[in-house]
Amino acid sequence: MYKVIYTGELEKVAGKAVFGATMKALLAEDKDVVYLDADLMNSVGTGGLETQFPDQAFDVGIQEANMAGLAGGLAAVGKKPYIHTFGCFASRRMFDQVFISIAYAQLNARVIGSDPGVTAAYNGGTHMPFEDICLYRAIPNTTVIETTDAAMAGAILRQTKDRPGVTYIRLSRKNLPAIYEPGSTFEIGKGNVLRDGKDVAFIVAGLLVAEALKAAEELEKEGISAAVIDMFTIKPLDEALTLEYAKKTGAIVTGENGNIVGGLGAAVAGFLSENRPTPVVRTGVQDRFGQVGAQNFLQEEYGLTAKVLIENAKKAIALKG
Repeated sequence: MYKVIYTGELEKVAGKAVFGATMKALLAEDKDVVYLDADLMNSVGTGGLETQFPDQAFDVGIQEANMAGLAGGLAAVGKKPYIHTFGCFASRRMFDQVFISIAYAQLNARVIGSDPGVTAAYNGGTHMPFEDICLYRAIPNTTVIETTDAAMAGAILRQTKDRPGVTYIRLSRKNLPAIYEPGSTFEIGKGNVLRDGKDVAFIVAGLLVAEALKAAEELEKEGISAAVIDMFTIKPLDEALTLEYAKKTGAIVTGENGNIVGGLGAAVAGFLSENRPTPVVRTGVQDRFGQVGAQNFLQEEYGLTAKVLIENAKKAIALKG
């Protein structure tokens, strides 16, 4: 069960702190859990785990592809690997090894890609993953999750420990707007209705959840009733909930911190086009590369804001005809 505590304020605890504490607890609780990192332990709150758990935690250095192969080998002998690097490397750099050595081999691993989308900020365009959701969606039988805040991140890390197959988890290292009360749990594969509405539905994930809640508040002042759905599991998509709100509102706006090509918007639009054709307006990065900048600047630059969601909501409503 989850409890929504959104007020617009940032979390008191950063995502990396929750990640570090959760990984430490999992390693202590289950000797089959192993943690692999590619030279980023100090960046994600796990520095020192390799000393505390020398048989379970390993820094492989800047060798992401090798790390994925190693994870596959560990999974083959019964271990439960968690592997972390920045999202750009977790997708682009080690895609083939995850595909063949873990997924195709029908093994299990949790791949954590941190600094999703524009949250990479000053790490710049080379380190800004806009395409990771698209790539992991394309691997058969994967689970793709975008954690909404630190409370969800901690829960999802625990809830996926024994999940079969490859699970890709997008995770921010920073303090995001607090959406859920710490201690909440979540049903993987089911979206969370954070706000009901009858005129348009925002189906969003990650950074765009707080922006959608802001947008819904503003639209209410104009007499427009907007639902907000946190579709944190992008694959498998909650098709039943998507269909329910397509029928209920007749207008859908998606929102994601990444490329709209192959992302959440593509998943929603693809499903609805075959099952209940409905106006869908996609909010996200419009097939562009990343760049260096402050996160606020980048959100404006790529249209990842409440303002753009409001514009797209009105567009989707107008398309109802």
